[in-house]
Amino acid sequence: MTGPIVLPEPVWRAREDDHVTRMRRWTIPHQRRRSRGEKHPVLDFLFTYYSHRPGHVERWQPGPGVALEGRSAHRFLERKGYVETPDGVMLDPAGFTEGRARTAEFVLELLSATASRAPRLSCFGLHEWAMVYRESADEVRHSQLPLRLGSTGTDDVVESLEIRCGHFDAFRFFTEPARPRNTLRPARENQIEFEQPGCLHANMDLFKWAYKLDPFVPAELVGDCFELAADVRELDMRASPYDLESFGYSPVPIETPEGRAEYARAQAGFARRAAPLREHLIAHCQQLLAELKKVPATREKQL
Repeated sequence: MTGPIVLPEPVWRAREDDHVTRMRRWTIPHQRRRSRGEKHPVLDFLFTYYSHRPGHVERWQPGPGVALEGRSAHRFLERKGYVETPDGVMLDPAGFTEGRARTAEFVLELLSATASRAPRLSCFGLHEWAMVYRESADEVRHSQLPLRLGSTGTDDVVESLEIRCGHFDAFRFFTEPARPRNTLRPARENQIEFEQPGCLHANMDLFKWAYKLDPFVPAELVGDCFELAADVRELDMRASPYDLESFGYSPVPIETPEGRAEYARAQAGFARRAAPLREHLIAHCQQLLAELKKVPATREKQL
């Protein structure tokens, strides 16, 4: 039986420092904006739609099966789920409960199904347009921003292009008049059937699936998924009907053939970038569930 990976104190502290520095590129500006009561239509999404708080985004953890050496590791004992062992401080495997296992099973099934499909690159970001279709200026989600083409021009784009959104958590925000225009009918109960690796929201959601298993996912993997989500979110909003020039974002004008081609190229790039992260999460879920099966029956009843 193999033992844990043992990290000397200088090694894990360097990894911790690197992760905190990396994540503070986003967390510190967000916290400063929030203290001033400022809204950011692109970046707030990373901390409001997703429920992982800035302090948790910054927090480093080694993941399961890793023991941390040194006196500094004792501060991890202040967190729930860490124990001291002869090898060092590490996550208690008993903390991977049946509830967490059910989450891991769902994530594994969803991501495996998504990874099995070819990317579809023909949606052109119209979900954001469908979210404001036939709404007045004061009713749209980001009412502080002007629409690049105005309300009428925005509606004309929705009516002139085919909408093929298969992501339920985008589709559920469509306006009522926009819903019948979607050629697909995603729902929570058929989410696994519809998600595909070209979808911007499916790729942003890798961050959600990583932190849902926190702290049983290494912080570096959570950080990789967060960075992907941040970059994808920028394209998501640049291709939206909103005018974001005042925030420094140039539009991807999907109402034109050139804009749609630009969007599809960027979408394909994100699909390639997301693929190894999705595979890492799949492998991680498989490992977590395999380890759970090794827990003795008497202990399993306590989970």
